Amino acid sequence: MLKEKIDTAFILAAGKGTRLRPYTDTLPKPMVKLGDRPIIEHIIQKLDNHGISKTVINLFYLGDIIRKNIIGTKTQKIIFSEENIVLETGGGVKKALPLLDQNPFFLINGDAFWIEGDNGTALQRLENSWDSDKMDILMLLQPVTKMKLTQGVGDYNIDIHGQATRTPDGSGAYMFTGVRISKPNLFEKTPDGAFSYLEIMDRAEKNQTLYGIVHEGEWHHISTPDDLKSVNSYLKSIHYDQ
Repeated sequence: MLKEKIDTAFILAAGKGTRLRPYTDTLPKPMVKLGDRPIIEHIIQKLDNHGISKTVINLFYLGDIIRKNIIGTKTQKIIFSEENIVLETGGGVKKALPLLDQNPFFLINGDAFWIEGDNGTALQRLENSWDSDKMDILMLLQPVTKMKLTQGVGDYNIDIHGQATRTPDGSGAYMFTGVRISKPNLFEKTPDGAFSYLEIMDRAEKNQTLYGIVHEGEWHHISTPDDLKSVNSYLKSIHYDQ
């Protein structure tokens, strides 16, 4: 297996985040603060630390707030993909493909928040585990048993080889973190307009090209106001500054 450098990313930031109201009445969910900065800034910082050269962010709900507040860095160029209608997770990525390179890229939910483990960053571990010869998608998965602050749902199980199987009844051992590597050619036979990226993940599972690795640090599911308060209190208690 030839090691492949992942240097492009896409952040899904177009959704309304209705479960996090009232915070999202006036802010897009990625701009809600965790610690001293918006969730999306935590993501961009981790991408910058990894050496990402270009990040595409899709915009729809209150997108101007993201556009006005998020800028690139010395090494990371930020490009916005405007959506005039709701395209959902799959449609949003497909629309932005011309802005991405024709290579595998990090695909990250705009509300994904994680704390690194002791054995390398999550992005580096994903990149090190990536194998284009057998994988179409490689997910970062969080053990449900390690989720104490926010509710965990068992989205997936993985076998000894890392192949992932979705568990629709929530009985799996791992929750999907919203952080993954994806191939761009997965969108070739997808419909125009709105569709869910979950359809692509299910197809990859059927083709035995859906894989996962277990996150070694912390990941918190920011879904409701109570989740946000719990995680913010925790971050304050540990003086989090990553």
